[in-house]
This record gives sequence, structure tokens and C-alpha cells, in this order.
Amino acid sequence: MSIVEEIHKRKTFGIISHPDAGKTTLTEKLLLFGGAIKSAGAVKSNKISQHAASDFMEIEKQRGISVSTSVMGFDYKGMKINLLDTPGHRDFAEDTYRTLTAVDSVVMIIDCVKGVEIQTEKLMEVCRMRSTPVISFINKLDREGRDPYELLDEIEEKLSIKVRPLSWPIGMGKSFKGVYSLYNKKLILFTPSKTKINTDDFVEIDDIQSSSLDEYIGEKDANQLRDDVELVEGIYPSFDVNEYLAGNLAPVFFGSAVNNFGVQELLDCFIDIAPVPRPRHTALREILPEEDKFSGFIFKIHANIDPKHRNRIAFLRVCSGRFERKKNYFHVRHEKNYRFSNATAFMAQSKETIDEAFPGDIVGLYDTGNLKIGDTLTEGEAGNYKGIPSFSPEIFKEVENLDAMKSKQLDKGLRQLMDEGVAQLFTFEMGARKVVGTVGQLQFEVIQHRLKHEYGATCRFRQMNLFKACWFASDSKKKLDEFIKSKYRHIARDKDGKVVFMAETKQWLMMVQENFPEIEFHFTSEF
Repeated sequence: MSIVEEIHKRKTFGIISHPDAGKTTLTEKLLLFGGAIKSAGAVKSNKISQHAASDFMEIEKQRGISVSTSVMGFDYKGMKINLLDTPGHRDFAEDTYRTLTAVDSVVMIIDCVKGVEIQTEKLMEVCRMRSTPVISFINKLDREGRDPYELLDEIEEKLSIKVRPLSWPIGMGKSFKGVYSLYNKKLILFTPSKTKINTDDFVEIDDIQSSSLDEYIGEKDANQLRDDVELVEGIYPSFDVNEYLAGNLAPVFFGSAVNNFGVQELLDCFIDIAPVPRPRHTALREILPEEDKFSGFIFKIHANIDPKHRNRIAFLRVCSGRFERKKNYFHVRHEKNYRFSNATAFMAQSKETIDEAFPGDIVGLYDTGNLKIGDTLTEGEAGNYKGIPSFSPEIFKEVENLDAMKSKQLDKGLRQLMDEGVAQLFTFEMGARKVVGTVGQLQFEVIQHRLKHEYGATCRFRQMNLFKACWFASDSKKKLDEFIKSKYRHIARDKDGKVVFMAETKQWLMMVQENFPEIEFHFTSEF
């Protein structure tokens, strides 16, 4: 099979949502419909984090949250689907942000009871940065939720994207009878089933004015559905696949993932419209997936928490060409070749060694510390892939070394943990104070534990009164130098050496922005 044929067989997407909206449940059900698992619940053993045994993972178990992205692949109707299920807990949002750089499209889940929540808004901002195509799945229709029109209005208002329903619910909660697919003109009747697939309860209805509709759902609900469909067709734009692919229009489906309902309609439409692997930009040029030479980038690193650091897995997104195991590839940052004899793919509950992979595939590379997030591997070309930003953290704490004899171990540990994306490290120009920034409190517990048990370094964290870490730039070198000189006490560098302005309050930041109009301030490291 040619590389072009391999590319057109692949769809790589991520699932995003606010915590508890049903991400892991929908992931299970997609695998169930795809035939990758036999019953719901089987996928729970696939959390990559469960391969690590440590007190840190005890933290994960105690809190009852998922802290790392799961990668799963399955085949469906002749397509190879690569699915990335992301952590929903806000403390681990950075992992989700990075994962979104490795997908070509997104399925966004919204709880019909709670509507659009804050974490969904933040994740949608990341999708907009890359014009990532989004399909929305409004979940939990078996519960008494909010009015569908109200939910659609909220998606448009809060997420700044046009919507187009491709299915429509018939009732909700106790009166929920099913959905009507506007995409393929089918009536799908609701039969609760949490573990098995029932594909028999659908009826093709080309004309909803037909009296046969009344026979299936009753006259009252049939008339309401006719009114709703007429209104939907009148007030929402017709579905334009190109608008969806451009990230401007979100098709919307309704269902109940826990009851396996509405999932197949979502999956079938996804197969039809979701993008295959797309061109991506390096610092040098645009790379086409069908090019002969391999290239890809590391978007995540997961380490078994092992003092010897020998069990790190780097997650590689293949962007062009053919990846082959045991072949030498050029590491752009190190400017040298590396050979990867252990390469794995993730298929439902298991990891398996692979000999080759194609654009869109996610490959796990066993690594002893040579790779870090953002690294690019190629067959010789020296261009780094772009698009893996760091976001300004929300909590800042200064690192205080508790053992002066272990300063080297502390520095090494902080550097390696930051390379894995656990948190962000800022070093002040004045006094070389080290400050760790995170989006949640839990990371500090993780860092302390790992520094002590993996590197033999002990530290504590002192709360700092900081509002934002702002990356900045200017077209005028003179103005840039003037700004750095005047704010030297508040200038730090991130782990990559980029200058950062550490703003103490929102008001002060606004005042500084007014006083230095020639300086551009950014809340992400890539701008």
C-alpha cells in the first residue's frame, strides 16, 4: 500500500471536556463500537500511568483522577483511528494542551445538565489557536438537562464558534425517546444498555412528515420533532464540511454515552468528515504528510517513576513519511542521530512493538533522557516543528533547597522534570532564584515526591505573590533593552532561556503595558 493510501486511512483525534462530562465513558464506547474491546470498562486498564508503581500514583488513586493522556488505536470501517483521551482535571491541563498539538481534530463533550464549563472554554481557546476542527457531543440526555436550543446558544456564545446540529433529541431525562439524525435521516430509538451494542433500534425516515413517525414515538413527540427540525433548518446554517475543516463550524450530536446511545452516529459521521493527517509547519517550511522522508515531534513524555530513569516513554506524532524501527533519525536539537530499537503502538488495552508507522500515528519511543517535549526527529532536515506552547501558570512558588550538599541533584531533577512537562521553571536574572509555576496545587506534591525519591534532593516551596508569567518581545532592540533594564528585578528566563516578565498583579501588568507600548506581552511561550 502506498504512503498516500496509508495516510488517507488514518484519523487522529483527541477527546476534550470539563471533568465529569463523560470523556472516559465516551472513549470506552467508541472503542466498543470500533470492536477494540468487548465490553465497557475494559479500557480502564489502559491508563498509561498504571504501568508506574509509586506513591505518586497513589496520589492519583486517592484523588480519583486521570493525570495523563491515554493513547488508543482501533480499526473501524477500513480506517485506522488514533484516539487520545486527555485528563480533564484542571491541575493537569498542560498535558491536554500539549496533546492537542498532536491531533488533527477534536471531539468536545458537553454535559447537558451543566452546559459549557470553564475548562471547556480554556481547551477551546487552544483549538482556536490552531483552527482545529471540532465536533461537539452533548452528553447525558438520559438525565433531566437544559433546553437544547439554550445549550447551542451557550456553545456559540462562550466558545465563539458557529454550531450546526446533525442530530436532534426527542425528549430528555425520563421522557427521552431517542434522536433523529439530520445527517443521514434516521430515527434512532433509545434503548438503555451500558455494556452492549444495540444496532437494531433505528428506522430510516426520509420524510419526517410521514405518519410512520407517529407510530414510533407518538403523535405529540412526532409533532414536536417536526417543529424542531423545521426551526433548526431555518435558524442554523446548512452543514458545510469545509467550514468544519477550517475550524469555523462545529457539528453537534446528542446522546448518552453511558447507555451507548448516539455514539455510533457520532463515529460514523466522524469517519465521513474528520480530516486525515494534514500538512504541518517547521521553522523552515511546510511539511506535507505524503513526503518520502520521515519527520515527527515529541508531544508528551511519560516516565515510570524509577530512580534509574530507564523507563521513560516519549510519545511521537508521525507527521510525514514512514517511521521505521531500528533506523537512525536526526535529532534536530542535539544535531545528532539516534536509533530507536523499541517502538510501540497503543491498541486498546495493550502496547505492541511495531516495525513501521505512518503520518497520524502515535508511536511510543523508549528513552533514557535524550528526548524532551517539543523535540523533532527527521531523516536529516534541521527544521523544528512549531506549535507546542507553554501557557502562563496560575500558581507560583519559589524552590527552597533543604540540603545544600544536594544542590546538583536538585538542579538536575528540576531540569528533567520540567523536560517531562510536569510544571514550568523560571529562573530570575537577579539572584538566580528558581520559581516553579503550575496550573494546580497537586503538581507541587508530585514534584517534591519525585525529587526526593528519584534524585535524593529535598526541597520546600514558598508561595510567591505573582499574577502572570508574560513572554515578551519588541521590534526595537533599544526599547527591549530599556524595558529589561528598568524591570530587571522582575525579569526571569524559562527553561529554554526565553525572557519572561513576572507580573505581580493584574493592575500592575496593565500599567506596565500602557507605559511600554512598544513591548508585546504574551501569555504563551510561542507567539
